[in-house]
Amino acid sequence: MIPDRRVTASEVLDRLLVLEMVRVTEAAAMAAAKLIGRGDEKAADHVAVEAMRAALNELPMCGTVVIGEGERDEAPMLFIGEKVGAGDGPNIDIALDPLEGTTITAKAGPNALAVLAIAEEGCLLNAPDTYMDKLAIGPGYPKGTIDLSRPVSDNIRSIAKAKGVEPGDIVACVLDRPRHSGIIAELRALGCGIKLIPDGDVAGVIAVTDPETGIDVYVGQGGAPEGVLAAAALRCVGGQMQGRLVFRNDDEIGRARRWGIEDLDRIYSLEDMAKGDCIFAATGVTDGSLLEGVHRRGQCVTTESIVMRASSGTVRRVRAEHRC
Repeated sequence: MIPDRRVTASEVLDRLLVLEMVRVTEAAAMAAAKLIGRGDEKAADHVAVEAMRAALNELPMCGTVVIGEGERDEAPMLFIGEKVGAGDGPNIDIALDPLEGTTITAKAGPNALAVLAIAEEGCLLNAPDTYMDKLAIGPGYPKGTIDLSRPVSDNIRSIAKAKGVEPGDIVACVLDRPRHSGIIAELRALGCGIKLIPDGDVAGVIAVTDPETGIDVYVGQGGAPEGVLAAAALRCVGGQMQGRLVFRNDDEIGRARRWGIEDLDRIYSLEDMAKGDCIFAATGVTDGSLLEGVHRRGQCVTTESIVMRASSGTVRRVRAEHRC
């Protein structure tokens, strides 16, 4: 008789590699897609959260949400610390955003995603719901090419040197926000191309890994939880990323300290934010540069997803038809 053996976290991650992870993000994306262009951000987010939670609770794992919904809003579902999964199997940490781009979805804009990352326990940064300064590049650059402690212009010159081009040949992705006026001016002074995006900085960071986007670097300030999700994706395909938490008031500092963060000026590396064996999955809600959105075609709904694993460096695209 073969003795019972506890299933390891790595084996569970392997089992969930494609179909199970993608089913979760597909469920959230299809639910949110019904509200594309309807102008109701909260309703779109709510149905995505419900669908993702239901799908997660069918998975064979003991999951804990470490990046989730509305820390400040006291969200009733998929909040930080919530336990999900069928309750059998090893402990898994989960970072998620059932609808990354609520405003995008409400306005039928590009690049809305349903996003999920899982890792072995303790391998994802418990980032508080604050802003984060982010700097990210794709694979193929020498280690140390970027340094968040240096000015943007210095980093652009470093990237250009490593790529063998002039600084003016570099294309940067930046969230279109008033707080980025200084960064944009610095980039313009170097002659860089700039792709301004209205929302969805997870997709913006991931874009640096795909040569077809033409984007070399992501720079700017966005949500810290989204930074961890993006770091999980970069861990799977290679690249470099640094992040630094930004605190606007004492309440945000207090929340960071409740999560055990004492060094408020720390610059986090990619491995600080997502380490070990992790898996990242995303399904398009609206059409974008990364993925096609949800579409109704006759009696079917079609989805496009991407799923990546850090330990193998595998990237899979999954196109699916779902009967209506």
